[in-house]
Amino acid sequence: MDRAVTAAARHGIDVLTLYAFSSANWQRPRTEVSSLFGLFRRYLKEQTRRCLEQSIRLNIIGRRDRLDGPLLSLIQRSEEATAHCTRMVLRIAIDYSAQWSLMQASRELRDFEHDEFARRLAAVDHSVSVSEVDLLIRTGGERRMSDFLLWESAYAELHFIPRLWPDFDADDFESALLEFSHRDRRFGRIESEPAVAQGGQHG
Repeated sequence: MDRAVTAAARHGIDVLTLYAFSSANWQRPRTEVSSLFGLFRRYLKEQTRRCLEQSIRLNIIGRRDRLDGPLLSLIQRSEEATAHCTRMVLRIAIDYSAQWSLMQASRELRDFEHDEFARRLAAVDHSVSVSEVDLLIRTGGERRMSDFLLWESAYAELHFIPRLWPDFDADDFESALLEFSHRDRRFGRIESEPAVAQGGQHG
C-alpha cells in the first residue's frame, strides 16, 4: 500500500482512494474481521506519520456508526493531524458501500441538482473531496466494481491487473497511468479531453 501511495504522490495525483474494507466484508468469519481491523489500526498509526512527512491528507470514508470507539478516536486524530497537508488526499474506505451511501444521500435531498447531490454524498461518506474518479484500478484479476464509488466512477477509465494487491508496486502504478494517458476520453462529445488521472485506486 505504501508503494502505491508514494507513487501516486510522486506523479501528482490529487486524490487517491484505497478500498480497505467493504460493508459486505462483515460477512467474513469474525476472527478474520478482527484481524483486518487490527491491521488497519496499526497501519493508520504508521501511515499518519508518513503522511505528515509527505504532506498527504488522510481521510477515512464510509460508515462510522459500526466502528468501535478506539478506532473512531484514532481516525479523528489522524484526520485532524493531517488536515493541513496539501500535496494529496489519501482516502481509505472502511465499512464502505456505494449503494448504502447513495440511498442515504437520496433520503436527505429534495433537490437532485448534480453538484448538490455530490456534496451531500461526500458528507454521507465523511469525504473531504467531491472529485470524480478518473482512473479505477482493480487488482487481483477481478473485473467488477464491487460496490465501490459508483456515483464518482460514472466516467472512470477502468484498468484491470492480475497482480494481487499486496504485490502491486510503483511499476504497476506507472504502467496503469501510462495506459490511461493514451485513452480517448470524450464524455459523449466528439472531441476528446487530455487524460489526467486524479481519481481513486481500488486495491
